[in-house]
Amino acid sequence: MDSIHLSPRLKAVADFVPLNARLADIGSDHAYLPVNLLLNDKISHAIVGEVAKGPLDNAHHELKKRHLLERADVRLASGLAAINDTDNVDTVTIAGMGGILISNILNAGKQQEKTFKTLVLQPNTDEQIVRRWLTTQDYQIIDETIIQEESHFYEIIAAVVGEQQLSELDLIFGPYLRVEKTATFVAKWQKESERIALIFNQLKAAGKSDTDTYRQWQLRYNQIQAVIS
Repeated sequence: MDSIHLSPRLKAVADFVPLNARLADIGSDHAYLPVNLLLNDKISHAIVGEVAKGPLDNAHHELKKRHLLERADVRLASGLAAINDTDNVDTVTIAGMGGILISNILNAGKQQEKTFKTLVLQPNTDEQIVRRWLTTQDYQIIDETIIQEESHFYEIIAAVVGEQQLSELDLIFGPYLRVEKTATFVAKWQKESERIALIFNQLKAAGKSDTDTYRQWQLRYNQIQAVIS
């Protein structure tokens, strides 16, 4: 993968970025995503935020190599602190982090009164926590997709400012994903079902089949089966 040829995961994130956006990519590492979007004239400007110097240097090197430094700013900062009011950023992408960390970054930005029209988020884990944050912080999910890379599954969530109420199943499985029910979506949750089946066996072997823990896993398993069937 490089900035010319994005991975399927980053390509899916890029597809959700609005045309002519002023983008901030938080935790950008090599800046492959913003560089690709700039090279394809999909965005007008990019802020590249990194919390560590090594990844920041990688991003600067990539932008310089592609002759894009005049159309981007590279900043060493924690989370959304990389964005200034004068940047007029309307779209933020955060990809490749855990859902709890993404929610913490967004919370910290909220405390700094930073609100952006569009968020494109790709949590590696805890997608439910990200969706819950969005719906409690006056964002509405407008689209989702799920991508498989080797044995890993990645969900990409696009949200804009607005109100939305989601059911518990929507939070867990995604309001769009569980309706579209693609083969990739089913494969992800089938894999999770198989993992839970192993947990059942372990609990039974330990004589814990009549416990709250077992019943909680049973509820999870039943939810999955109802959604993917």
